[in-house]
Amino acid sequence: MSGEKPRRGDLVAVTGATGFVGQAVLMAAGRHQLDVRALTRRKQRLRGGVEWVDGDLADVPALKRLMDGASAVIHIAGVVNAPDAAGFEEGNVQGTLRVIEAAHEMGVSRLIHVSSLAAREPQLSMYGASKLRGEKLVRASGLDWSVVRPPAVFGPRDTEMLELFRLARRGVIPLPPPGHLSIIHVADLAELLLALLPSGEDVTRKVFEPDDGEPGGWTHVALARAIGAAVREKPVRPLSLSPGIVRLAARADRLLRGKKAKLTPDRARYICHPDWTVSEEARPPASLWRPRIDTREGLQATAAWYREAGWLK
Repeated sequence: MSGEKPRRGDLVAVTGATGFVGQAVLMAAGRHQLDVRALTRRKQRLRGGVEWVDGDLADVPALKRLMDGASAVIHIAGVVNAPDAAGFEEGNVQGTLRVIEAAHEMGVSRLIHVSSLAAREPQLSMYGASKLRGEKLVRASGLDWSVVRPPAVFGPRDTEMLELFRLARRGVIPLPPPGHLSIIHVADLAELLLALLPSGEDVTRKVFEPDDGEPGGWTHVALARAIGAAVREKPVRPLSLSPGIVRLAARADRLLRGKKAKLTPDRARYICHPDWTVSEEARPPASLWRPRIDTREGLQATAAWYREAGWLK
């Protein structure tokens, strides 16, 4: 029955386990005493309850080893930034297809697929379009699936929102044009992914959009001020930019940082969309999961983690 806690002794296969969200899932799985088999492209240190499998989404034999004997697979791995459509296609579409095929071959029927709110507006970006194509493969897979579309995710170890924390230290945070967005702490997202492991009528073949529970989400300005309050005593100055300026900034970032650019032209297109709040009807059932971490407190804790790690100076 859905709503049950994950059971000790279950083996869960996880892709993307070495990433930001994946690390949080491993920590949550440890708290629930779940055994995990996780895919990795690099040698990892021994970790209790985790068996590492060398390989990536292009390695079909590794995917089969990953899923051998697993009760379910949580598919987190994907591509957020790529220089062209082919990069997104390989990471978010073909990679997902290989996960589905390996699950079928190894007899794993339950799939928790991590997508993105960007899939809701695929015309805005190559990234969103690729995530939607990945979702369509999952829906047509014949597996017992659930899709999770997280909004902006924050927390310790995150490198995506780190830029905003660093800007806040300087007192001014450049923002996209005025709009609203939802947000979620990575630990809450991890708990949801594990809560979805057991099958049930209220979770099977459904798409969920979780968030922190903030009614109506956050305005860009309100979130910037909350980040500012987490890193400095004096208020920050939020600076809303026009779409044209955001596009110019994206080109500049690509010139300066090349493939390491955070604000790519593709990302610039979708962050200028005015509404990235979750849909009320797509929230996970309250009987199954609720967010536990207050965003303002979570931002404070995240800033403290950044400082301790030397990421925020």
